[in-house]
Amino acid sequence: MNQEKSIQAFDNAQKVIPGGVNSPVRAFKSVNCSPIFIAEAKGSKVKDIDGNEYVDCVSSWGPLICGHAHPDVLKAINDTAAKGTSYGAPTLIETEMAEQIVAMIPSVEKVRMVNSGTEATMSAIRLARGYTGRECIIKFAGNYHGHGDSFLIKAGSGAITLGLPDSPGVTKHTAADTLIADFNNLESVEQLLIERKEEVAAIIVEPVAGNMGVVPPNPGFLEGLRTLCDKHGALLIFDEVITGFRLARGGAQEHFNVMPDLTTLGKIIGGGLPVGAYGGSAEIMDYLAPNGPVYQAGTLSGNPLAMAAGLVILKKMDKQFYTDLNSRAEKLEAGFKKNAEETGTNVVFNRVGSMMTMFFTDNKKVEVYEDAMTSDTDKYANYFSEMVEQGVYIAPSQFECLFASMAHSEQDINTIITAHKKALEKIK
Repeated sequence: MNQEKSIQAFDNAQKVIPGGVNSPVRAFKSVNCSPIFIAEAKGSKVKDIDGNEYVDCVSSWGPLICGHAHPDVLKAINDTAAKGTSYGAPTLIETEMAEQIVAMIPSVEKVRMVNSGTEATMSAIRLARGYTGRECIIKFAGNYHGHGDSFLIKAGSGAITLGLPDSPGVTKHTAADTLIADFNNLESVEQLLIERKEEVAAIIVEPVAGNMGVVPPNPGFLEGLRTLCDKHGALLIFDEVITGFRLARGGAQEHFNVMPDLTTLGKIIGGGLPVGAYGGSAEIMDYLAPNGPVYQAGTLSGNPLAMAAGLVILKKMDKQFYTDLNSRAEKLEAGFKKNAEETGTNVVFNRVGSMMTMFFTDNKKVEVYEDAMTSDTDKYANYFSEMVEQGVYIAPSQFECLFASMAHSEQDINTIITAHKKALEKIK
């Protein structure tokens, strides 16, 4: 497949953009090839600047649950833009979006709009610290909550070890306030809560991990976090930037019937435009300025373009929507598992709703960060190249999600499954 223009574009980009990209995974380093530069997209397809067309399984990393350039979304954006793109003043559509989110997310009584998932998670932990008067947070190895300083921390030698900075520029003092537990391990959480008694403001968790590949919570794990937070006076934060509105109308908290104190959102609520949000009970949210002492602001927060685009998508989400979406994901899972068995390829396939990951590992299961890290990333890199060659665009990283979307037709699903089998056969 000819990608000469993409290769040249990447060379040019590196002269003026650090690494040639505005988000590191786009550099395709983990799959050992030059990134594909996209020119346009519609429905389930993306087309690169060399003219190659692919069935898209990335969905802009999750937001495009109804596919690219949905006509209803484009109309909403165009109609809104004609009246102005941003005012730096309140608008009716911000309230409409807030009402929509409150109606859909079970634990949210009030919500504040921001401009990205990272901004949402950063703001949520600041609010948690301000509300509780405590300084520490607990996060989980392998969970990603954006690039805020408090989140770029690794576990060190064990789950109860104080974190160390995982990026230059993150201070030791910030790292010291971030404690690392093991996902799907309640004992590691409780040990930290006991050792740092009355110091932990919040536990933040991806209810379904989506950034070490898809790793679902074990039965009782989320319920156990809720119990531990109640026992020790900490807030429970669900990072639903990925899972929000993807697993159910009410997100993972509806899917698993576990209610957090704060919820962070992003991706889908912008209809493909930059957006984020965080919400919770009225009591906690009213701790924010101008009502309360915790400060957070943003010039473009709640901008009318993102609100209009997101509302179009949220209003499409009824019971039948998720039945149809999950049916597509089930067909992909069945096809992928059959292909792996027929080709004798050792993989673990994890799926929750319409998000899924195939891990190239000899392990029998992937439940924790250490399991995910046993994956053969070189084999995934070869698999990625073969899928692209077959006209299917997947995430350029073993540790990301494949997303089913409502734009995927029966023919698209068959194309993906056929390409998958050919790719497995070639990398044996």
